[in-house]
Amino acid sequence: IALLVAAWIWVAVSPAMGAQDRLRFAGRRHAVIAAAAGALIGFYDGLLGPGTGSFLLIVLVGLLGYSFLSASVTAKIVNLGTNVAAIIVFGLGGYIWWQVALVMAVFNVVGAVIGARMALRRGSGFVRVASPLWKTIHGLSSIGKLSPMLQRSSLIQTK
Repeated sequence: IALLVAAWIWVAVSPAMGAQDRLRFAGRRHAVIAAAAGALIGFYDGLLGPGTGSFLLIVLVGLLGYSFLSASVTAKIVNLGTNVAAIIVFGLGGYIWWQVALVMAVFNVVGAVIGARMALRRGSGFVRVASPLWKTIHGLSSIGKLSPMLQRSSLIQTK
């Protein structure tokens, strides 16, 4: 979480970052750096998962020089690939509650269509503001859900 917060602060204080594609590397060097970052993020996604889209945006915009719009589209496609891999692994193991998963998938597609249209209509500036704002709201919500669990655990002793 701290890494994500630091990255979004970096984005906030760098207003020109991600406004348009300004690739920092070319050719083979670009491909090697993108592949190395992709391998690290892919490992993280397989091991833990949450925040993968944010890490992809940070790498694509901050390290490689893509616009927020291009990076957002790319991150969605990469997330689709990793989600398909997870469906295969967990589906073969019988760990998916298909009734819930299919309903979630339908509404995910509806949200994706609305979000994609909004991003394409409003551009990188909108994605730049909306993405960290939404992630902050989601993060605070997650911390709120985690707090009662921590209080019940032995990690936090209360009197």
